[in-house]
Amino acid sequence: MELRWMTAANADAVATASHLFDHAVRADWALHFLAQPNHHLCIAYSDGEPVGFISGAELTHPDKGTEMFLYELFVDDRFWRRGIGKALVAALSEMARSRGCYGMWVLTHADNSAAIRTYRSAGASEQKDQVMLTWHLDP
Repeated sequence: MELRWMTAANADAVATASHLFDHAVRADWALHFLAQPNHHLCIAYSDGEPVGFISGAELTHPDKGTEMFLYELFVDDRFWRRGIGKALVAALSEMARSRGCYGMWVLTHADNSAAIRTYRSAGASEQKDQVMLTWHLDP
């Protein structure tokens, strides 16, 4: 397995990994994401084939500093239980550490046992007192 950090210069590689994402990758959105220095995307490859990815965004607040938000993690189910998800989480955690982040966090569904196992195996601890509220904003 090989991990590759994506940059604006290789945004085309994100499009070739489109099958890993929830929806087809739009080149303009991929380029916009990768052009921002606080956005990070790493793709895992097995024998040259994209098999997983992780994305994160640094969030800075005036009185707290910068933390890493683990935006999304995905591993093709044909490649589960090979340590790819854990390696991707570790890579983002190391990226966060190297960029001076004081912490990293993620949200997932309570019934997503595969994700929870992966995050715990990569050193995350669970916060039981959190509530997530969302807004759907029509353009």
